[in-house]
Amino acid sequence: MEQNMEQKILQMAEAFKLLADKTRLTILALLRERELCVCDITELIGMSQPNASQHLRKLKAAGLLSEKKKGQWVYYSLDPEAEAYVQGVYEYLPSMKAQIAGLKNNSCSVREEA
Repeated sequence: MEQNMEQKILQMAEAFKLLADKTRLTILALLRERELCVCDITELIGMSQPNASQHLRKLKAAGLLSEKKKGQWVYYSLDPEAEAYVQGVYEYLPSMKAQIAGLKNNSCSVREEA
């Protein structure tokens, strides 16, 4: 097998392994709706911040997420430059609008002030 082809297949296998995790798929479904900060994600998935951050770090390292810092908080969004085979999965993710609608407004800034 040609080196480039083998490398591409390996890259795809690694991406699909990441996507085989329920928590990571849930995070992607949430971020498909809108950009979210770490504290919003932890609240929505009911997971500790260190555990959520580890999932986010892996998704970002694979090129699936973008991040930007606002104050002390890091906000995540889907990376529009992600591979097409990964983006193809997004349309099959269930809507998380109802869950996000139940989120406390500006929960990160509220925590920051506390």
